[in-house]
Amino acid sequence: MRLYVYVLEASDLAPWKVATASLYVMIKVGKHKSRTRAVGPTDKPSWKEEFVFRLDEDESENAILQISVFQQFEATKKELLGRSKVPLGSIFLDGKQSMPPTWFSLQPKHHDSNLAIKDCGKILLTLSLIGRNNYVEASTTLDAGTELTDGSSMDLLNSPKSKQSIDSLKAETSVKYRDNIEQVIGSVSDDKDLSTSITGSTFEEALEIMKSSSQCDAQESFQGEIVLEKTYIVDAKDLNSLLFEPNSEFKSKLREIQGITSYVEEPWTISMDGDSPCVTRTISYTNSTKLVKFVKTTEEQKYVKADGRNFAILTRVCTPEVPYGDCFEVVLLYKISPGPEIPAGEPTSKLDVFFNIEFKQTTVMKGMIESSVRKGLKENFEGYADVLSRFVKLADSSMHPLDKEQLLAPLLSDHQSDVELAIKYFFNFTIVSTIVMGLYVVVHIFLSERDMTKGLEFCGLDLPDSFGELVTSGILILQMKRAFDMISHFVQARLRKGTDHHTFRTTHGDGWLLTVAVIEGINLPPVISDTLDPYVMLSCNGITKTSSVQLQTQDPQWKEVIEFDAMQEPPSVLDVELFNFHGPFDQQFSFGHAEINFLKHTMEELADMWVPLEGKLAQACQSQLHLRIFLENNRGPETIKHYLTKMEKEVGKKLNIQSPHKNSAFQKLFELPAEEYLINDYACSLKKRIPIQGRLFVSARVVGFYANLFGHKTKFFFLWEDVEDIQVVAPSLATVGTPALLLTLKSGRGMEARHGAKSQDEEGRLKFMFHSFVSFNTACRTIKALWRSKPIEQRPKLQEEAEGDDKSDNQSDGTESVSSVEDVALNKAYSVELRVHFNSLMELFSGSHLEVKIMSEVGCLDYSVTPWEMVQPNAFKRQVSYKFNRYMSIFGSEVVSTQLKLPSSIGNGWIINDDMSLRNVPFGDHFKVHLKYEILCLESDLSPTSQCHVYVGVEWLKKTGFRKRITRNIFDKLAHRSKEIFELAERELASMT
Repeated sequence: MRLYVYVLEASDLAPWKVATASLYVMIKVGKHKSRTRAVGPTDKPSWKEEFVFRLDEDESENAILQISVFQQFEATKKELLGRSKVPLGSIFLDGKQSMPPTWFSLQPKHHDSNLAIKDCGKILLTLSLIGRNNYVEASTTLDAGTELTDGSSMDLLNSPKSKQSIDSLKAETSVKYRDNIEQVIGSVSDDKDLSTSITGSTFEEALEIMKSSSQCDAQESFQGEIVLEKTYIVDAKDLNSLLFEPNSEFKSKLREIQGITSYVEEPWTISMDGDSPCVTRTISYTNSTKLVKFVKTTEEQKYVKADGRNFAILTRVCTPEVPYGDCFEVVLLYKISPGPEIPAGEPTSKLDVFFNIEFKQTTVMKGMIESSVRKGLKENFEGYADVLSRFVKLADSSMHPLDKEQLLAPLLSDHQSDVELAIKYFFNFTIVSTIVMGLYVVVHIFLSERDMTKGLEFCGLDLPDSFGELVTSGILILQMKRAFDMISHFVQARLRKGTDHHTFRTTHGDGWLLTVAVIEGINLPPVISDTLDPYVMLSCNGITKTSSVQLQTQDPQWKEVIEFDAMQEPPSVLDVELFNFHGPFDQQFSFGHAEINFLKHTMEELADMWVPLEGKLAQACQSQLHLRIFLENNRGPETIKHYLTKMEKEVGKKLNIQSPHKNSAFQKLFELPAEEYLINDYACSLKKRIPIQGRLFVSARVVGFYANLFGHKTKFFFLWEDVEDIQVVAPSLATVGTPALLLTLKSGRGMEARHGAKSQDEEGRLKFMFHSFVSFNTACRTIKALWRSKPIEQRPKLQEEAEGDDKSDNQSDGTESVSSVEDVALNKAYSVELRVHFNSLMELFSGSHLEVKIMSEVGCLDYSVTPWEMVQPNAFKRQVSYKFNRYMSIFGSEVVSTQLKLPSSIGNGWIINDDMSLRNVPFGDHFKVHLKYEILCLESDLSPTSQCHVYVGVEWLKKTGFRKRITRNIFDKLAHRSKEIFELAERELASMT
């Protein structure tokens, strides 16, 4: 059964003690209680609110309705003005189900006390007791002119005027809201101040009322930051009930964990907001903060959207007792919506919580308040999500995997035909006007009569007969030249298509597979002095891939899929850079660059993202690249075991797999993806002005530190790839007599963790120092092994590739190498005479320390050579490998060359033929570079003199439209490098003598 209590108004109350006080009524039936809203000071306060209480059959006769009127001075101070106790058994006799509006006298709290005021006033109530299946008919509001006198309920029931008032109100309310509100309270007045309290199962019924009303999307008008974003395997309607239904079990558990006391939860109240029903409630409780031990908090919750599938609850949080609490209030928006589909077919829902801070008055502490509120909300909702995960299962990205093939299929199939491209490319003024002019001239030729030769003309030579004909001929020639250039560019682009870059091939190997789809670019910076031929360079784990070159466009459409070979450990960062193509040694400038950190993006975000480019040109034009990135592991759960087994050999100690709970806590602490597994953690101190005791966490990709000292939290992490050097610092007083580890980051890297750095040097490198390890040697070996793991993994692969090239080169003897050079046209790039002894100059080609030093200074990194081997009489051969630095080539190109040393034809020197193969450069498989060094000994009476000649040639293996540009670029770069080599050699050899 349900008891409906209508609180209308009060009269003859005690005088107001405080002018700013307010009045409210507390209604209590058995264990259930509720209260009205607070109204300002007035002689006859009016509430006109309705409350519903659920009663058992046997409880309705013995239940007592207690009405208490309170005067509230402040948020926590109140005074009882009077109360009245009404036995329900004496009201509802002989099956009566309703009581008309009746005045009840208010009594003081203690009847036997000597009170100065005996009469505490009176309150007007209407009661209705309705069974489960009864149609509710109860009056809600009296006419303004209705007069009631003190008396029994029977007298009022027999009053014709009361009956007339009640009947008129019934008729008025039932017509307007019967369709929607009869399900809960029978009928509701159209008075905007009227509200109805609902509990229990009527909460769901109230939301059904809102479902039929017109609602707007709350997020469109709400501007705030997101503080929680999770997806759960539960229906949106069930999640809403779990979070906001009365007496929620989830709320009880949350209060227990967060230490909330003095919790008062008022029932949900349905009222009219304009022409639409609105469900609201107020919650008050006491909790503690870092600054204030006990804080009285009040939350006003209001449903702004509830259509059965989507729910939005606006919450205003007031904390007047905190510092500057009267200056602001926090507004939260809980948004519950259906989530993505998962393979199991179970329903999912997405919970998003936004927050905003509304300032009631200006204050100089606004920045500090915003920072404190943001930090407090983040910590609070971390616990909120943790408790919620115990009631409903969290849906991670693995439950709804992205279909890579399905997303990439349109890119591979969406290619225009040659006819469509030709129409799109040639349909412009230049081509159309050229065709029209050409046809016009051809028609004119056929219509003209053959004239006799004039002036200086002779048979076969027809000269213009006037200046007009001369100008017309010039215009026609220029127009045809422009048309021919456009046709040539189009043909070259079509011939080059499919050969510039391998797209969507099948990768080999087990491990982490990275697939990047380069779709398009927009708003690229214009190039004034040259044509705009953009291409994209991708770098990950030391491996570089490039897209094809798009000709003359500021909005290129690549639609290419680039796959990296399997990597043994998960990559951390993908470097993206956009260039304008000039040649393989291009170092002119880049349009812009971007860094994509896999640890800071979800799989869904990576699957379709617009990447803004950094750099002066790119930022000025707001250049962006459209990418689709997929990172997957084909090893499954064996990845962790394989990685730990490999690292055990480096550490020299058994590494155990961490428990799932500890691994999950590590990921949650630093907000890392699920594939980031913890290797180990160590108790240590972070060296700053005051040492901070905490724990150092190490994983395959990151180093993290966390400390919580008396509520002050220190948390940061950085990537292993950002670490430039690790040093062991000897024990000292600064490190409390223990050895320490000093980690130095690369310049400009790890700036998110700079608050934990010990110092920053002049080059912008952050330095982190950790000391007081329980077992320093074990921690040191593990940390250094993890840091060295990436370069160590790449060396065998590079060595295998070099060995493979060596084998292929060894299959050809010296004669074949010489013939290949002779078949290529070589042009002299540099020539010089040096006052250096011939034998000393030949040290440049002996593999000595001098050769390595000079080649390193001219930009050849990791320079290594093999000893000369005799392949024929007076013919020697060796292998050379190195990498160009960023000055020589923006790509960091790898070079593998075979050098053949032969005596000169006149016998006074040596000739070194160098066959070079370039890797990781655009069109690197299209050509080979041939160098020829001719070192001769000149006879001189004054001082020993040597003559040097350098020849450069390019052997083309495939056709491309960039042949001239690449050849010119290679020739200029190698000529400049040769000049630097011999100038350095002369200077070094002179200093040695």
